[in-house]
Amino acid sequence: MADINKIMDSLHPLERKVLPLISTENSLLKIIQKSGLKEVEVTRALQWLKNKELITIKEDAKELIFLDKNGLQYQKTGLPERKFLRALNREMSIKEIGKISKLSKEEVNVSLGLLKRKSAINISRKGNDVLVSLTDVGRNLLKKDSLEELFLKKQFPVDPKSLSAEEVYALQELMKRHNILKSDVQKVKTVFLTELGMKMGSTAVSKDVIESLTPEIIRNKSWLNKEFRSYDLKTQVPKINYGKKHFENEAIDYIKSIWLNMGFKEMSGTMIQTAFWDLDTLFVPQDHPAREMQDTFYLKNPAKGDLPDDLKKKVKTVHENGGDTGSTGWKAAWDEKKAEQLMLRTHTTVLSAQTISKLKKQDLPMKFFSVGKVFRNEAVDWNHLFEFYQVEGIVVDPDANFENLKGYLEEFFLKMGYSKVMIRPAHFPYTEPSAEVVVFNQEKQQWIELGGAGMFRPEVTKTLMGFECPVLAWGLGLGRVAVPYYNIQDLRDFNRNDIKQLRSMKKWLLQPR
Repeated sequence: MADINKIMDSLHPLERKVLPLISTENSLLKIIQKSGLKEVEVTRALQWLKNKELITIKEDAKELIFLDKNGLQYQKTGLPERKFLRALNREMSIKEIGKISKLSKEEVNVSLGLLKRKSAINISRKGNDVLVSLTDVGRNLLKKDSLEELFLKKQFPVDPKSLSAEEVYALQELMKRHNILKSDVQKVKTVFLTELGMKMGSTAVSKDVIESLTPEIIRNKSWLNKEFRSYDLKTQVPKINYGKKHFENEAIDYIKSIWLNMGFKEMSGTMIQTAFWDLDTLFVPQDHPAREMQDTFYLKNPAKGDLPDDLKKKVKTVHENGGDTGSTGWKAAWDEKKAEQLMLRTHTTVLSAQTISKLKKQDLPMKFFSVGKVFRNEAVDWNHLFEFYQVEGIVVDPDANFENLKGYLEEFFLKMGYSKVMIRPAHFPYTEPSAEVVVFNQEKQQWIELGGAGMFRPEVTKTLMGFECPVLAWGLGLGRVAVPYYNIQDLRDFNRNDIKQLRSMKKWLLQPR
């Protein structure tokens, strides 16, 4: 009996309500009806009772009858033919009956056919009008529910094998009609008491225990000489899906924490920029393919933005002949109108350009980063998006060198879970030397390119700052950096908004050192 007492003490209020019903009812549907509980509450209680080995549950596939769209409505408001009969208090035209009963044209026509077949109405013509009048059969129908109406009052879903001959007739009639009933095969649970469950008897529900401790119970001391319900820590409980950030936002927060912990300050700016700031200040030639419509989203209204007068002249000079940077420039006329074009920023490097243009020698050394959305006009596939987040970083330091750049990137990727980082030569218009950052993906056992890096050219730094100073810079695609951690094979999954996926995504557990 010790085990039974222990189990009895741990019974939840839902279990106490459900357990006594199982001795007379085996059907889950009947237990739900008799208990007055919600289906989820009964299902939960049955699972707990099964875990305690008090019951067994058998599942069988069974055809059941459910109320369809019209059936749910008619169960509340009554069948159309009932409204039709109530409206018919004398010989009336069909149009008049429809107006009084507020039935649709389709419902009026269905009611006419049904009631005529049951000899409940007479139909005659007078000119162009169709007139309808009640018969004695129709008057009797008004006094009592039809077989179909009685059927709709049943508790659904209904097992067709449990129906009487009259109910089978009503079912067949209603199934002929549009969207009143529907059949579906579902798993049906049948519940049986185990030997231990039968031993519990009614004692399980009669025991007086305190289910939960409240301030009121403590104040009035009603807990004295009472027993508290014990808790079974091994019992399975429903999974609770708690509110949380989208996994992409969690990755953004984690990446920001890495740079902040490394002493970087965050840069910010607008998504709409002039081509001047996005491209020209970074020494991207005005005939570069990236400026074309197929690579860039340009705005129609407004189409142009203002340029800073003092800096505009410097940028023009450096593009045309290199100015005082030691460069020969692009040896082509610089078009101010192209620079005025407004666009969605193609990279967050535009923020780096704007940031260093405000720096003075006495401010240095300084380190900045940003995690922002950028836009590229290209076809979307598993490895490309037309909008995505870019991780940007710059270090402005007279003593900075390329080895420092490699160190910053290795430190960042180590904290992102990558142990192997390789820097290989590349070309970008605004950095020299330039490099691609590739990391080793352990799962795929291959090197993957994740972004570009380098040191800003004098055409960028001297033009924007007025003096030469080493500036380490990098731009990394956040999605490509984060996909291995999330085990995502397709970048489009970041924007799929699949509830199951959102709930199952793991949190960032790697901690910045």
